[in-house]
Amino acid sequence: MTNLLACQRCPRLNAYRIEQKHRFPDYHCLPVAGFGNFDARLLVVGLAPGLHGANATGRPFTGDASGDLLFATLHKYGFASSPASRVSSDNMRLVDCRITNAVKCVPPGNRPTTSEVNHCKGFLREEISMMRPGSVLLALGTIAHQATLKALGLTQAQYRFFQRAEYELPNGLTLIDSFHPSRYNQNTGKITPKIFENVFDRIRLRLQ
Repeated sequence: MTNLLACQRCPRLNAYRIEQKHRFPDYHCLPVAGFGNFDARLLVVGLAPGLHGANATGRPFTGDASGDLLFATLHKYGFASSPASRVSSDNMRLVDCRITNAVKCVPPGNRPTTSEVNHCKGFLREEISMMRPGSVLLALGTIAHQATLKALGLTQAQYRFFQRAEYELPNGLTLIDSFHPSRYNQNTGKITPKIFENVFDRIRLRLQ
């Protein structure tokens, strides 16, 4: 894969990572690569590394509340070896699944700009290109959904984001949408374990 750690395309994100490394010397504070085999039949696409989650641990969704719900659900449906992942040294294994983010560096306020999403789409495109026809892309939230479409050269008008949306894509993959399992969405009830499991019911039907 293209050398992600050498990427310097986003000055704002580079500066923010350096700033956080001074504040938290033990944190990863570098671009965060995807986790799991490239040829997995499920690719979960999140937003970006969380400041005290993936930015700290160096592994997507590891160490924060959104990861707690994601890994618990992945484990329940047979995609992860354990229901929890708080550190990258925990021997977690993904089964026929890979997790990544639309933006590979932690953004200030957890809000990447449009240009930052565009700068990262090549990395996402490369990950998607390694998937076999019949596989599933799970986009967690609107930005992940839009970034996935951009990486594939598809228009937003044809593929609207909504909870449990399910689209057959021209490359033979299926795109399924869900609200992001962020702490905010969990606290407001926008996403719950049951709502999230409904999404994974659809995924399992696709990947029988």
